[in-house]
Amino acid sequence: QVQLVESGGGLVQAGDSLRLSCAASGHTFSSYNMAWFRQAPGKEREFVAAITWRMANTYYASSVKGRFTISRDNAKNTVSLQMNSLQPEDTAVYYCARGGVGNIYYTSQRYDYWGQGTQVTVSS
Repeated sequence: QVQLVESGGGLVQAGDSLRLSCAASGHTFSSYNMAWFRQAPGKEREFVAAITWRMANTYYASSVKGRFTISRDNAKNTVSLQMNSLQPEDTAVYYCARGGVGNIYYTSQRYDYWGQGTQVTVSS
């Protein structure tokens, strides 16, 4: 079955960097768009970044654009999120999600498989 496993979260200070990774298995990874979402306590899950299956296009939430970079390695079945200049408002559980093969969507309902999440905490 499809599995997505995130890693790389942790506790950092404002201004630091972290790199999250998501290892995928159980499907033809290279055929699907992939995305990262996050959910802070008491808030709805929100879109962070996405990358198309051909790696031709990337998409970012305005709150992270210029600080975060999404990438993927189809040979290794991984998608990563490089997060620079982290701020306390970036504190959340970060989730990797599998999308479709067409358009990129910004709502979680359009993604069918999810990882268990990895906690990112940024202290001020």
